[in-house]
Amino acid sequence: MRAHWVDVPRLALDASAGPGATAGGEQPFGALRFSHDWLRSMGLNSADLTTIAVAGDSMHPVLNDGDEILVDRSRRALRDGIHVVRVGDHVLVKRIDMGHPGRVRLKSDNPAYDPIDLAPEGVTVIGRVVWKGGRL
Repeated sequence: MRAHWVDVPRLALDASAGPGATAGGEQPFGALRFSHDWLRSMGLNSADLTTIAVAGDSMHPVLNDGDEILVDRSRRALRDGIHVVRVGDHVLVKRIDMGHPGRVRLKSDNPAYDPIDLAPEGVTVIGRVVWKGGRL
């Protein structure tokens, strides 16, 4: 049986794992190829997916500078986990912690970075990170 492949667009946008990358270049410049069957087994719809690069070290050791991340942009209830978010003009990749009533806490995995507490209306969730790839 032949595998069916899906090209997921790569966006010319970095998600900052640090102080924040300026939003802007959300135009595709290429694609990463994934197995249709694998995406389906993960409960993902290829039409809702994009890939972007990680810039910075605030999510180290889980995400490293230069890693590619697969972002599920489908609309789902906000939950704890690693997400790409927009805060003002900045695009960040952070761990969302919903355990603070009335606030959204954005946490880095690198202890050198302090959490960021924001009102829910100050954070726009672009999508949930569902896969990463990077150099060894």
